[in-house]
Amino acid sequence: MDEASACTLPCTHVFHNTCVEELRKFGVTQVCPLCRTALPPGPEKIFELATIRFTTVYRLVERGRATWSTLPASAKLKVDGAIADWRAAADQGFGEAQYALFMAFDSGHGLAQDGKEAVRWLHKAAKQGHARAQCDYGNSLYRGDGVPQSYAEAAQWWKRAAEQGHANAQYSYGFALAVGEGIKQNDFEAVQWLEKAAEQGFVRALRVLGRLYGSTQESALQSNDKAASWWQKAAEHGDIVAQRCLGLFYARGDSGKAQSFAEAVRWWQKAATQGDAKAQYFLGEAFLHGHSVEQSDKKAAMWYQKAADQGDDGAQLKMAYFLERGRGVKQNYTKQFEMAQKAAIQGNSEAQLSLGLQFRVGKGVAQCDEQAAAWWLKAAVQGNVDAQAFLGEAYEFGRGVEQSLKKAIDWWLKAAEQGNALAQYKLGLSFMSGNVVQQSYTRAVEWWQKASEQGHADAQLNLGCQYSAGFGVEQSPKKAVEWWLKAAEQGNPEAQYRLGNMLADGCGVAQSDEKAIEWWLKAAGQGFKDAQFHLGILFKEGRSVKQSDRESAKWWHKAAKQGHAGALSKLKGVN
Repeated sequence: MDEASACTLPCTHVFHNTCVEELRKFGVTQVCPLCRTALPPGPEKIFELATIRFTTVYRLVERGRATWSTLPASAKLKVDGAIADWRAAADQGFGEAQYALFMAFDSGHGLAQDGKEAVRWLHKAAKQGHARAQCDYGNSLYRGDGVPQSYAEAAQWWKRAAEQGHANAQYSYGFALAVGEGIKQNDFEAVQWLEKAAEQGFVRALRVLGRLYGSTQESALQSNDKAASWWQKAAEHGDIVAQRCLGLFYARGDSGKAQSFAEAVRWWQKAATQGDAKAQYFLGEAFLHGHSVEQSDKKAAMWYQKAADQGDDGAQLKMAYFLERGRGVKQNYTKQFEMAQKAAIQGNSEAQLSLGLQFRVGKGVAQCDEQAAAWWLKAAVQGNVDAQAFLGEAYEFGRGVEQSLKKAIDWWLKAAEQGNALAQYKLGLSFMSGNVVQQSYTRAVEWWQKASEQGHADAQLNLGCQYSAGFGVEQSPKKAVEWWLKAAEQGNPEAQYRLGNMLADGCGVAQSDEKAIEWWLKAAGQGFKDAQFHLGILFKEGRSVKQSDRESAKWWHKAAKQGHAGALSKLKGVN
């Protein structure tokens, strides 16, 4: 006879529960068969009367007229008597009484709180077939709360309770089947149990059903219409996660929902006002971009701040952006740094990248190359390509880290392969010079081509130079002009100067002194000394411009200040 089926009588003799129940059916023989001591009242009656007494005290506390630690003497007597009777009923194997003792020990209501003793009584009640106890004991096993953690045992206890129709257990067992925790993963069986829980109004089951039908893209289970239906039901029941996700479905126009930012905002507002951080973040996005609401930086900042205060790293990063630029809030670099740091500490790689840049330039914080490199490293190991490129530069120049061209190239290669234009440009320079890697004009051109196609001006300049000289590619003045024009239009002064030369010579492009001078003036205006020297010659000789010794001297002086040998010589000759 196991402990769960044993009944201990007041005379200390132990019998099987079923035997005692059979004895009670015979009124004249309601005594212990061994010592003839009268049988106590049935456990159901003992429990019922004890619970009535306990409930009167519970309501007293609930109404704020007393606390469990300061009960009046009369109330304490009632509680002590009720708990003693619960023990009597529990000793007779009555599951409800055993569960009541679990609740008392777990909460500390009427007894000193004792987690170990609570779980002991919970286990007894669960073994008696008490559905709620079986579910709660499964929860304890899942969490490792008072018992060794075991997902497998938790699933088995949930199943026992679920088979008795316990909604929470049906949900927990269905969820375990959905994710494969403690039991073999099975979406179809999971849905069966979750639907049973949902039919009883268990809201979290509605939410999980929505996810199962909506996210299992490669399964026959997948159904956007069913997903939308379950999400809708969960959201209408007030589930904030469902409300937030339903908003996302409307915003994207998926899972059977026609795109509607108005509906998205409506559901996000419901979840956000209940304190859901992600919904607050999404509302911030809606106000920032003016999606079905009037664009408002101030309201966007308000919702971002609410989410940030709850620790949402995406919202913290957005608030850092707003504080830096003074959008919707007063500009404050110190607070901006603090907000970015909060997100970075949580592992947000974009925030870590941003902190690195701030430490690099000393914006909102004291300049520190070591800190810059440290934050870039944190972001880089998470795969942030911009951080990988900047970390490569740190190793290239030994800023905040020990100089190492090998490590620089390693990081650039990681970023370049993911499409980072700066890293692709840097790799091109490495292959061009032959530092650490084997010199190769062809490989240099390959990486500069990739960076140029993404609009990297310096890469476009260098690619034009390769086509001009025929290094690593077939020589083509026309393609050289095409790439220099792209870089020149982005303001690259050397590209502007070289484009001017090609226009003046009519090489790879129709000759035009007028356009050549335009580009040389642009380059010279940015301080490019070769263009300044060249303009000095044009004005001195009056070639395609009105002759002017004064203009000539002006441009030679500018070039000479930058150490241009030709300009220095010309000025010496003039003097």
